[in-house]
Amino acid sequence: MKKSILLAFSMLISVGVSAADWVDNKKIEALFSEAEVTGTFVLYDVAEDKLTGFNKSRAETRFFPASTFKIPNTLIGLAVGAVDNVDEILPYGGAPQPFPSWEKDMSLRDAIKISNVPVYKELARRITLEKMSSNLRALNYGNNDIGTTVDNFWLVGPLEISAVEQTAFLAKLAQKTLPFPVRIQETTQGIVLLEKTETGSLYGKTGWADAPEPDIGWWVGWVVKDGKVYSFALNIDVLGEADGPKRIPLGKASLKVLGVL
Repeated sequence: MKKSILLAFSMLISVGVSAADWVDNKKIEALFSEAEVTGTFVLYDVAEDKLTGFNKSRAETRFFPASTFKIPNTLIGLAVGAVDNVDEILPYGGAPQPFPSWEKDMSLRDAIKISNVPVYKELARRITLEKMSSNLRALNYGNNDIGTTVDNFWLVGPLEISAVEQTAFLAKLAQKTLPFPVRIQETTQGIVLLEKTETGSLYGKTGWADAPEPDIGWWVGWVVKDGKVYSFALNIDVLGEADGPKRIPLGKASLKVLGVL
């Protein structure tokens, strides 16, 4: 009964944002043109229940979430007790990694900053397939499909999520209204905090999906400014090494165009 209530609640979250008004922004379109990338950017203004961005069709298209999934992975890991806290050290496993910085046992707090894949795979294995699946359905995260392998579904599928769905999920996390304890949501917020000023705070996480041509680069998060919440999601086609580093600058430029950053 409890699971059914949580699922119904989370479905309402997604429907609400999907039904929000969409406003095309030509300045953001120009930013993507200048950056010479194909992609989308969407901002969800929670107070106004309005979506603003570029390339609505793509914003509603699902892709592998890649390392942006470290946000729900953290929430679920804490909720089921797979780790006691975000400072508990997890093993990376000892196998050679693409980056030397990943070849180290570390906490979730440190691992999320450098997007340490093996540490978060270990977290997923501790969560277990059954608990991961049921908790993800409660969040109504994308297509809710994790398949039969617990430690790579966010990297190679079958899990997929759209930019609009990312903003729905993140808006609820920003407001601490997900169906998880508030302290767990606050802890997860804390490890994705990027910048804090007198007027607001910026939270975010990148992702890079090694998808069937082309790769997909993500930057998702939210801004709290003057007490208001604005969640956002950007994704682009990564056709070469020069494209990946464009994600955050392009996202920040889009936020500035909209007067949020």
